[in-house]
Amino acid sequence: DNLGTELLLSVRDYGPGIPAEMHERVFERFFRSESTRDKIAGAGLGLAIARRIVEVHGGRIYIENPFGGGSTFKVRLSKREPR
Repeated sequence: DNLGTELLLSVRDYGPGIPAEMHERVFERFFRSESTRDKIAGAGLGLAIARRIVEVHGGRIYIENPFGGGSTFKVRLSKREPR
C-alpha cells in the first residue's frame, strides 16, 4: 500500500539565494524582486503558475536556502496508485 508515501523533487541553484522574508512573495503573480528586476527577463508568473499546478495536485512547493548559498526549490506530492 503506497498511501502516505510522498514524492520529493528538489531543484537547486547556486546564485545569491533568496532572503527568508521573500520566500512566500516569490510565488505571488507578477512579483519581481528589486535585485533581479533589471537583470533577468520575465513577467513574474513562473513560480505562481508552478505553485498553482502543484497545489491542484495536492502538493506543496517551497524554498530552502542551503548552507553555502543558492536556493533549493522543493515540491512534495503524495504518491498515489493509478486507478
